[in-house]
Amino acid sequence: MNVFKQYSGLRREMYVLFFGRIVTNLGSMVFPLLTLILSNKLHMDAASIASLLLFMSIAQFPTIYIAGYLADHYNKRNIIIICDFITVACYFLAGMIPLSMITVGLLFIASLFATVEHPVYDALVADLSSYEDREKAYSLSYLGMNLGLVLAPSLGGLLFANYLNVAFLIDAISTLLSTILIFIFIKDISVTKSTNGQDFYEESEEENSVFKVLKARKAIVYFMICSMMIQIVYSQFNFLMPLNFERLYGEQGAFIFGTITSVNAFVVIFATPILTTVSEKLKDLNKIVVGVLLMTIGFGMYIFIQGIMSLYYVSIIIFTLGEIYNTLGSQPYLTRRIPVTHRGRISSVRNIFTSLSVAIVQNGVGFLIDHHSMIFMWIVITIVGCLTVGMVMILRIIDKKDYPRLYEKTYSK
Repeated sequence: MNVFKQYSGLRREMYVLFFGRIVTNLGSMVFPLLTLILSNKLHMDAASIASLLLFMSIAQFPTIYIAGYLADHYNKRNIIIICDFITVACYFLAGMIPLSMITVGLLFIASLFATVEHPVYDALVADLSSYEDREKAYSLSYLGMNLGLVLAPSLGGLLFANYLNVAFLIDAISTLLSTILIFIFIKDISVTKSTNGQDFYEESEEENSVFKVLKARKAIVYFMICSMMIQIVYSQFNFLMPLNFERLYGEQGAFIFGTITSVNAFVVIFATPILTTVSEKLKDLNKIVVGVLLMTIGFGMYIFIQGIMSLYYVSIIIFTLGEIYNTLGSQPYLTRRIPVTHRGRISSVRNIFTSLSVAIVQNGVGFLIDHHSMIFMWIVITIVGCLTVGMVMILRIIDKKDYPRLYEKTYSK
C-alpha cells in the first residue's frame, strides 16, 4: 500500500502550501526554545516566564479576532504574504542585535503576525479542499510542517549556547523563501465545492454575527471548550517539558529538548500518512478521543521516568501518535460544521479560547513549579488529560444531535 498516493488529486495550490510549510519550518528554531531563552539566557524564574507568556497571549486576543475577520472578508493569500514579510523583518533585526528584552519584544511582534496568519492559513486550506478531501488536505499541511521541523529543533539546540543570533537569521531566511513560493505560485484561491453535496453544513451562508452563529451551534461551543483542555495538555510540550530538562540537565537540556522535538517531527513524518489511511473510516471525534488518550499516556510517563533518557523517546513517540490523531480529527471537525462565510472568525474564536486557557494555566504551572516537584506537575497534567478524554466522549453525544446528517450512512465523517 502506497500511503502517499492518497495525497494525489488535490489542488495545485495545496502542494505549494505543503512545500511552503517545509521551507518555513526548516528555520523554526526560535519559538520551541523561547522558554529556555527566557530561563537560561535572560535568567527569569518559572513564575516570571509564565507571567510574561500570559501577557503575550492576552495581548494577542484582539489580533486573533481581527485575523478571522480579515480571513472572511479579504484575500487570504495576500494576508499571509504581508504577515510573513513583517515576521521576516522581526527575525532579521533580532539576529542583528545583542540578546535582551528588546529581542523578546521583536519575537512578540513576530508572534502577533504569526497569530494573524494561523486562522487565515487554516481557512485557506479548507477553501482549497472539498469535504471529501478535507482530512487529506490538513494531513498534507501538517506533514509539511513537520518535515521542516525534523532538523530545526536539534540545530537550534546546538546553536543555543553560543550562536543564538544565527538561529534568528535562519528563521528569517526560511520564512522569506516560503513567502516567495506563495507569492509566485498561488493565484487561484476560490472555494472548492463538494462533488456529491456532502458539504451541507458548510454551504449554509449566514449574515449573522459570529456569536449568533455559535449560539445556534452548541456542539461547536462545547468543542471549543474541549479544545481548551486539549491545548492545556499539549502546550506542556513547549513549557513544562523544557523546564523539566533544564532542571535535570542545565544548559544541556536545550539540546536534549531539541532532539526530543526532532523525534516528534520524525514520527509525524512517518506516521501521519499511515494513520491518515488506517483511520479513514473513523469519525473525527473518535480520532480526537484516541489522540488525547495517547498524549495523556505519553506525558503521564514522566511521573515515572525522570532521569531515564531512553524512556523519554518512548514517551515522545506515544505522545506524537496522539498528536497526529488529534490533528486529523480536530481540524476537519470544525470546518465540516460551520458556514464557509464564517470560517476565519470561528477559527479565531477557537484560538482565543485555547490561547486564554493556556496562558492562565501556564501562569499557574509556572507558580507551582517553583514550589512543587516536576513529578507533581506531571500528575496534574495527566489528570487534566483524563478529564479531557471524558469531555470529548460527551461531545460525541451532543454532536450527533446537532449534526444528524453527518451521521447518515452517506457521510463518512
